[in-house]
Amino acid sequence: MPSMSKITTGAVLCVLDIAVLATLWPVATWLDRPASMSLFNVHGDVRGIVYPLCDLLLLFAMGLYRRDAILNLKQSLTRVPLVVGMGAALALLTSIFYGAAAAGSHAMGQRDQARVFALAVVTFTILAFLARMLVDVMVRRHVLRRRLLIIGTGQRAWELMLILGREGNSLHDDVTLVHDPSQPPIDARLAEERLDQIVRAPDFDIAAIAAEVRADLIIVAPDERRGMNLERLLDCKKAGYPVIDYLTFVEREIRRIDLKRIELGWLVYSEGFTFGPLDRFLKRAFDLVASVVALLLTAPLILGGMIAIRLGDPGPVLYRQERVTQDGRVFRIMKLRTMRVDAEARGAVWAAERDSRITRAGSFLRRSRIDELPQLVNILRGEMSFVGPRPERPVFVAELAAKLPLYNERHMVKAGLTGWAQINYPYGASIDDARSKLSYDLYYVKNFSILFDLVILLQTLRVVLWPTGVR
Repeated sequence: MPSMSKITTGAVLCVLDIAVLATLWPVATWLDRPASMSLFNVHGDVRGIVYPLCDLLLLFAMGLYRRDAILNLKQSLTRVPLVVGMGAALALLTSIFYGAAAAGSHAMGQRDQARVFALAVVTFTILAFLARMLVDVMVRRHVLRRRLLIIGTGQRAWELMLILGREGNSLHDDVTLVHDPSQPPIDARLAEERLDQIVRAPDFDIAAIAAEVRADLIIVAPDERRGMNLERLLDCKKAGYPVIDYLTFVEREIRRIDLKRIELGWLVYSEGFTFGPLDRFLKRAFDLVASVVALLLTAPLILGGMIAIRLGDPGPVLYRQERVTQDGRVFRIMKLRTMRVDAEARGAVWAAERDSRITRAGSFLRRSRIDELPQLVNILRGEMSFVGPRPERPVFVAELAAKLPLYNERHMVKAGLTGWAQINYPYGASIDDARSKLSYDLYYVKNFSILFDLVILLQTLRVVLWPTGVR
């Protein structure tokens, strides 16, 4: 199945969901009145459009197309009803707001519309369950496989094999490793564990090997590129085989930058790090409008949080602290206070797991993320954005910049209320954690776009509902 080998498992599941949702309302209408209704006779109930769209967005926002959800069938099946319920609630609110009964003068009345809506909800729940069970079977039987040809058998190739196993988009890869005798010896770990996947190529005829294994992609990952026969790789491209270098493949595959193998030349010559005037204008316009709306909607939550803090102890309800944002500028971030007033009597320290400085009310406010809501004021002022790297304290920035190359590059954009690192990596309080989060921050900065911001905002819902690593 050559066509399936190039499609990620998440994409297959998404296509199945779209197919179900696109036909959901006509099918539900036909099930309600099979004798008198055509299967393609779609009525004017606004829920027929809103409900499928809400469900699709929520499936994405809840992370149900991510690798971890696909590998955990139980997790997927438990989250589907939540998606269905939230989608139904949003569709009902929309129909009430717009007046679904008055959306068109059909023979179909409110009672009929309600019955069709209920049928659509039940039908999608069943079909969404079946789609996930089908994909689970396909994964376990290795139907969705990808054939990769990796040029190199050194440490870099070994690390690539580890990345594919832990974070790869495809849940099953058929990998062939090509050893060039002119390169250093085969990595001992590969020789021990992957010897049957290694092909020796004394004449470096990569195109012939690619044809033999029916490669979908050729990844150039030697430890040393000097002396490599580039004409042989060009032959592969002319034969129709995609050829990609290690760093670019890793970036696309795991959606972050590999800091261990980063090369400044690659950063300079690869695409990205472009911030046009239009992008900046749209981002700021969105921040302005959305922060005003969000402040109005969340004002009761902020007020409730303030009352809870004041009932717990007599200290101030708001906490202001210096943080670093775009171009290294320092600003005072606003949060609801979640720690004791004397929490930093001994100086600045990262929050620890089960930190004793956190108050009883503060624990709930942190888990629910309500303590972050006053930062909407920082966004309104232009000090922060909705999406961007997490703002750190100047003392921590100085420490991390001294130990982590390219750390200051994360300040090319404004600090954010949420971000690519925040939704992909739990809270960290060590240099290793900071390095991992930096790999996501650099990916965001390199690939910044308004569409990417919207994707991150959608997926923030998953983090809010199922917080991990909150401290």
